[in-house]
Amino acid sequence: MQENYEITIIGRQTIDRETGEIKVDTLGDYSERGGVQYISYTEYDDEAPYKGHRKVLKIEKNDTVTMLHPGMSTRLVLERGKRHKCMYDTGVGMLSLGVFTQTLRNSLTREGGELAIRYTLDIDAHLSSHNEILVKLRRRPDKAMQQEIPNP
Repeated sequence: MQENYEITIIGRQTIDRETGEIKVDTLGDYSERGGVQYISYTEYDDEAPYKGHRKVLKIEKNDTVTMLHPGMSTRLVLERGKRHKCMYDTGVGMLSLGVFTQTLRNSLTREGGELAIRYTLDIDAHLSSHNEILVKLRRRPDKAMQQEIPNP
């Protein structure tokens, strides 16, 4: 992974009128292939800071984002205006979730931009939570363009 982008991910989850927020700042990659955009990065756990988990966001032109966790069975499909049934690996077993995406806004380019998603999760068709994800992407300056100023 080249890690040529700065990535900020802000996740909010509201359950029973209580909202929690998680913010992750990391480095990662952005690419476009065949009209599909990909963001990949490594997320580190506070409890095991030396063990990273690779995450991939696959963004398709038809307003669909698939959140992949290579090496794990977890795969969330977020498609504006549609509900998808997804499997989530809790670490102790698989959980079947319903995911309904209300809004999906994508302004990502090779230079950076944002991806904003609002969705709900349900378990056995019972509302579990309201969720928001904001992904901010900023291209890092090329090291070749950063010239050192010589000492006089």
